[in-house]
Amino acid sequence: MENTLTNSPATAPVPASRKQRDLLAFAAVLGGLLLFNFIAQRFFFRVDLTEEKRYTMSDATKKLLRDLKQPVTITVYLTGDFPPAFRRLEQGVRETLNEFQVYGGANLNYIFIDPSAGGTEAARNAFYTTLFKKGLKPTNLGATENGKRVEKIIFPWAVVSVGGKDRNVLLLRGNQAAPADVRLNQSIEGLEYELASTIRTLVPALRKRIGVIEGHGELTNAQAGDILGTWQQQYDVFRVTLNKVKDLSALDAVVVAQPKSPYTEDEKFKLDQFITNGGRALFFVDALRVDLDSVSRNGVALATPYNLNLDDLFFKYGLRLNQNLLLDLNSGQIPLVTGMDGNKPKIEPMPWQLYPLINKFSPHPITRNLDAVYLKFVGNMDTVKATGIRKTALMTTSRYTRVLPAPVPINFNDARLEPNPKLYQKGFQPVAYLLEGQFTSLFANRARPGTLQFQPEKPANAKPSKILVVSDGDFIRSDIDPKTGNPYRLGFDRLANTEFANRELVLNATDYLLDETGLIAVRGKQITLRPLDKVKLAEQRRRWQLLNLGAPLLLLGVFGAVRSWRRKRRYAGFAG
Repeated sequence: MENTLTNSPATAPVPASRKQRDLLAFAAVLGGLLLFNFIAQRFFFRVDLTEEKRYTMSDATKKLLRDLKQPVTITVYLTGDFPPAFRRLEQGVRETLNEFQVYGGANLNYIFIDPSAGGTEAARNAFYTTLFKKGLKPTNLGATENGKRVEKIIFPWAVVSVGGKDRNVLLLRGNQAAPADVRLNQSIEGLEYELASTIRTLVPALRKRIGVIEGHGELTNAQAGDILGTWQQQYDVFRVTLNKVKDLSALDAVVVAQPKSPYTEDEKFKLDQFITNGGRALFFVDALRVDLDSVSRNGVALATPYNLNLDDLFFKYGLRLNQNLLLDLNSGQIPLVTGMDGNKPKIEPMPWQLYPLINKFSPHPITRNLDAVYLKFVGNMDTVKATGIRKTALMTTSRYTRVLPAPVPINFNDARLEPNPKLYQKGFQPVAYLLEGQFTSLFANRARPGTLQFQPEKPANAKPSKILVVSDGDFIRSDIDPKTGNPYRLGFDRLANTEFANRELVLNATDYLLDETGLIAVRGKQITLRPLDKVKLAEQRRRWQLLNLGAPLLLLGVFGAVRSWRRKRRYAGFAG
């Protein structure tokens, strides 16, 4: 018995070598962890394993955030008790801001505030009023959850604050005609650009210079007031009369907005030299004149061709504006007198096919996930051969389009008639083009107008350029509020009480033309929507719930049983 007890492994001392091995193993693990933390702090990296790289910031965004010189605070009001569909957008905002903070460091902070978290109804209403005054409007967004329609009032806004300046950011973007889940996905795709571009506009930087051409009956400051004011928040904007300046070299971009009288050859030469030397341009030009002030008593006007003396310039660059008007069954409205209400005329909005609503866009970053835009009296365009020029049709009319060649009689009483769909069979017609590349001068191997100065085939300072051409001069015109005389936001339609995306498209295009960082390319980011099969989900819901709940418990039980069996087997020899 004594020998058995003294030799029993249960009471025998553990050899010193085993203690040393355990201590060495512990020290090695601890040292490895410390070394890993040391290296991780100095050599930062993140791995995005998603197929579409949804958590990967663009190089332009990273540079913007790393170069921040002052604190940026982002206050997000999109939080609260949401159904799962809405929580996806909230979670997307959180994930995006987490990534922003990685690269912005201590200079970027964000907070989430629930607008509905007030303790009393009076407190909530007071907070809602505060948000209204800041321009943050609520959205009633619907979705289907578990076969039931769910609606929720949310504030899909963030406020970016830099150096005492605030800018509102709408987080719920996308095409309103799309299903709710698709629109939410489009909003998530655009989060990085919406937030990063807003930060960029608030951070002090070298401002680009935009010249708005005048002297040919172009839109006035009041008519283009909203977009001019918006541009001025980020750029230096000037009115420029071509016959009063030597050249346009001091500018980065020019805007030609609905001219009505012809350009001289010398004025056209200045535009041409500016573009062929790398200057950027935005043209909003009508091919036909529609003078609503000359409507006859029977409600008829005549659309006739303009002579702007720009056709050869566009043709040289690879584009032709056709002298016609497009009618689209997908259209806006005009107010018409439909009868008398007592002794007053009764005015009602009527569909007007000459005001197309455009909802078909190129996947280009300028127009990706864009809501519908509003046009008035627009013609189509054709492309012609221009070596080295890349042409992108950014917008087209709907499938149900009609083309009327000039001269076009316009009878406003036609709005009372039901359109004949058989006449609307011309298909998708392009109304906006983006041209990119090294443009060849219209005046190459010719003398400058009014001089004997011969122009070389390629200017010495020639650089690639980009120009946008929209065949609608009204595209950047804002309606005027009759009570205040101030312009409405660009794209706002009083009859439909709806704001179309004209403003967003113009700002995207300006950003694309002038931004050298490439941040606008972030709008091309795509996140694939992978919905579950709703039929199978309903049929197999209980099975998967039991599997999700039972499988972990079963695995845990098996693991415990195996571990207990191994321990018994390992120490079975010590029991005797």
